[in-house]
Amino acid sequence: MMTTLRVEREENDGWVLLRVHGDLDLGTGGRVREAVREAVAEGSRRVVVDLAEVRFCDSTGVGVLIGARRLLRSCGGELRLVLPRTDVAPGAIPSQVHRVFAALGVHRLFTVVEQSRGEHRPQ
Repeated sequence: MMTTLRVEREENDGWVLLRVHGDLDLGTGGRVREAVREAVAEGSRRVVVDLAEVRFCDSTGVGVLIGARRLLRSCGGELRLVLPRTDVAPGAIPSQVHRVFAALGVHRLFTVVEQSRGEHRPQ
């Protein structure tokens, strides 16, 4: 089965926002990597990768995000992530993306923000 991924780009208040839709894995991670590299090559130093619409993310996808963080930090920039909403109801099951981040212990590497009305505020 072929996995699908779409990356939409916006610019807002000095930030490049990359909205990712679909599955972020070995077959699709290159699209996110390329979108971040393009933003940096064009002079952007502040990037938000919005994963709210990502259904699936594997360790390769997490590796792409770690690489994006490293690239931005190397040029004095900043990477922020928007993760899928976690239902706060008791007994709610965290999203697959949250489970992968927790299993790999990478939450601490990223600034996670809520996107609200185009703002990118740390949670």
